[in-house]
Amino acid sequence: MHIETAPLPRPGRPRPSPAWLAQAPHRLMFFIGAANVLLAMLWWALWLVSARWGGWSMPELAIPAGWLHAFLMQYLVLPSFVFGFLLTVFPRWMGLPDLQRRHYLPVGANLMGGQLAILLGASGWAAGLTVGLWMALAGWTTALVLLGRLLADERGRTWHARSCFAALVLGWLGLAMFLAFVLGASPLWAFASIKLGGFGLLLPVYLTVAHRMFPFFAGNAVPGYRPWRPMAWLAAVWPLALAHLALELLHAYAWLWLADAPLLVLTGHAVWRWWPRGRMPGLLAVLFVGTAWLPVTFGLYLVQSVTYALDGGFILGRAPMHALFIGFFGSLLVAMVTRVTQGHSGRPLRMHGIAWFAFVAIQLVATLRILADVLPDPGMWQALAAIGWLLALSPWVARIGHIYLTPRRDGRPG
Repeated sequence: MHIETAPLPRPGRPRPSPAWLAQAPHRLMFFIGAANVLLAMLWWALWLVSARWGGWSMPELAIPAGWLHAFLMQYLVLPSFVFGFLLTVFPRWMGLPDLQRRHYLPVGANLMGGQLAILLGASGWAAGLTVGLWMALAGWTTALVLLGRLLADERGRTWHARSCFAALVLGWLGLAMFLAFVLGASPLWAFASIKLGGFGLLLPVYLTVAHRMFPFFAGNAVPGYRPWRPMAWLAAVWPLALAHLALELLHAYAWLWLADAPLLVLTGHAVWRWWPRGRMPGLLAVLFVGTAWLPVTFGLYLVQSVTYALDGGFILGRAPMHALFIGFFGSLLVAMVTRVTQGHSGRPLRMHGIAWFAFVAIQLVATLRILADVLPDPGMWQALAAIGWLLALSPWVARIGHIYLTPRRDGRPG
């Protein structure tokens, strides 16, 4: 007797599902950050292209578009990645249980919803900006309560966690100040908010994570490497960053060199001490190449300040700021998120082709945006840099976004 049997189904790739986003804080927050980084830059690129070449008109805003761009990048785009990392590593740094999805889902929902509402506000929805800011503040507040409770529950003192938390408190203050400005406070509140985002929030967080993690990564990958991470270095960077912030808030640009000269020395020394002398894998090398933008940043700030003190010329415009934001923050965004994504998805710890494309392209975009402030027709170069940012990160975002929507390759949870 002949019995027909159906062939067994071939194992295939799992279908992407949003349900996987709730499996770990980094999955949810990195996915939101990846979406935010493209949405925010798409709006900004459209605005710059419209302002330079026309062809269409962007809706009139109640606030300067450049201020909104700076706010989005500092308080919603990059912090989405920051919170994804810190909500994951804080419990591990302190030896405490991992956070549960009920803890971090409200953070992600408010940050994503907040940015969408703000961008809808920039597209014509009158209430969008205010609604989005309140949602963003709610997400930030929830995250700070979670991280603050972990600090309170810790038996010892993890100074890197405390340093990050202090920067996040300043970030919360900056976000609240921007909301106050939108509700009718003086434009000086918005100015202070934008300055706080760079030197009060992002720079201290990035430097703290680099100080703790980069020598650790190098020690695991390069034979004979001696980790260097004295707490005195981090303790010296903090007051200098705050001094730079205070001088900018006072418009004392002629005196910024008082903070920027020692920051140039400290960051240059750190890059030299951290950089492995032996051969290193690409996933490690990109961390130190990205960090090398720090002494470049403070070198540009130093030139700007000294020139301003001598003849009142603001010769570099926003070039130093973009060396920091695109060169340093942007490079380490690609480097660190690629590393965490590879490791926490059960994949090999290596730089794949799309990540290399994104990283190299970001170096070119940073250089172009710096030169835009000293070349003829700066509006054209700024628009091209924004388009370059989208071209650089779109394939990378698509790849990591797909990873967050699928299970780990090794079958482990998370």
